[in-house]
Amino acid sequence: MNKKLRNTLYVLGGLVLIVLLTSPRVGLFKSGDVQSASSAGKDQRLPVEAVVLKPEKLSNTIRSTGTVLANEEVELRSEIAGKISRIFFVEGTPVRRGEVLVKIDDSELQAELLKLKSQERLATDKEQRRKELLSKQLISSEDYETALNELNSTRAEIKLTEARTAKTELRAPFDGVVGLRYVSEGSYVSSDSRIATLQNIEHVKVDFSVPEKYATAVRKGQSIKFRTGLSSQAFTGTIYAIEPKIDPVTRTVQLRAMCPNPDRGILPGSFAEVELILQEFREALMIPTEALVPELLGQKVFLYRDGLAEPASVEIGLRTETSLQVTSGLSPGDTVITSGILQLAEGMPVQIRQLR
Repeated sequence: MNKKLRNTLYVLGGLVLIVLLTSPRVGLFKSGDVQSASSAGKDQRLPVEAVVLKPEKLSNTIRSTGTVLANEEVELRSEIAGKISRIFFVEGTPVRRGEVLVKIDDSELQAELLKLKSQERLATDKEQRRKELLSKQLISSEDYETALNELNSTRAEIKLTEARTAKTELRAPFDGVVGLRYVSEGSYVSSDSRIATLQNIEHVKVDFSVPEKYATAVRKGQSIKFRTGLSSQAFTGTIYAIEPKIDPVTRTVQLRAMCPNPDRGILPGSFAEVELILQEFREALMIPTEALVPELLGQKVFLYRDGLAEPASVEIGLRTETSLQVTSGLSPGDTVITSGILQLAEGMPVQIRQLR
């Protein structure tokens, strides 16, 4: 047999062998067996991310803006017109309640008061004499009553003049700090003239507002935290007054809080960034927003249990920018799946690739 014929037989024999091996009846390997072997080496579990629930603190906080006010504030003005004879206060210094701040010239009133007191003495003597004569029935009761009325009228005029004289002294209505003065000694002032301002800033007030939906949630005694533009320090105050109506223009409720200010570091008129805590939870369960699956009759999440995805119905409470509070349906230690949510189904095998 020549060499060419021998090679041809070798090729034909190899083809026959391949046909026999792959034949459904005779072959040793089947096409299905090859596919099974290929898939057996590939993991069919869906890779996901998950988070283990741990109790944490949560606050229901309202943020608003407001204005700082002095505890007490008044513009100092004279009740009567006249020329200032003396100024007793120094600008920007503290004063005590009842302290004389400004004196208006009262020389005319003092002269009138001397005149009236002299008339009072004469009217008193006259009334006494008429009283003795009446007791002896030497005059009529009408004559005595005339003398008595003169005395009472003089005394009334004295009291009126003394009251007017007292108004020439401008006194501090409360403890506080006097601001800048706008008059000088010798200035003529009237009731419209502003002399200075007086402010009590041992405590300060913070006025702010919240939307009407929180009207029933706020109450007296609640604490607030606020910051001003003067510093980054946070101050604490307490709500002590609530406007009993909703503003029809802004649909907000006006609140006022009080804050101690012993070092006078908070100045009235400052802009305030206010935080009002409505509720605090010490052991809240929070899940990422993307883990929640809305349903027709509620919401659910998928839990990782024994390598499978299991759905769990939940109820939601407070919301933050990135997470949700779960009020029922979950327990501490549960593993909530946070990725691949749209691909998940009940009982699907999953593999956690990242756990938080």
